[in-house]
Amino acid sequence: MTSAAKAKPAEHNPAAQAFEKLLQDKGLKLTYERRYIFDEVSKIDEHFDADSLYDRFKDQGLRISRDTVYRTLPLLLESGVIQKSVGEGKREFFERTSGKGHHDHMVCIRCHSVIEFHCDEIEEMQDRVCQKYGFKLVFHDHRLFGICKKCQ
Repeated sequence: MTSAAKAKPAEHNPAAQAFEKLLQDKGLKLTYERRYIFDEVSKIDEHFDADSLYDRFKDQGLRISRDTVYRTLPLLLESGVIQKSVGEGKREFFERTSGKGHHDHMVCIRCHSVIEFHCDEIEEMQDRVCQKYGFKLVFHDHRLFGICKKCQ
């Protein structure tokens, strides 16, 4: 497949449309590298970090630089295709939002289990706080750290 064919817009994919619109709004092109990164992220069902995503390309023999992966993840984040998540270590982890939609995380500091949750009241409260301060929220990363019921 040629670079031009790979970089065609995805007409029926809302996540692809959101990503492409953000690129357009920022005056950026949908390069074949960005398209490959979007496509690969769309296949990942678990939490991932930039290095593991880069390794997937390397394992496939694709020539996508680590820098390109690191520069594209914030664009995917801002467009709502991915959200920040949790994982082992101090690196930033991400996950796709499609399927689950936006959600937050509770992380047990003993067993490292993760509980995913959505709370309309928290979402509404942060919207009110942003409005009060004239702040335009683009995305947020809400994680609660504590001790799960099993470990208490």
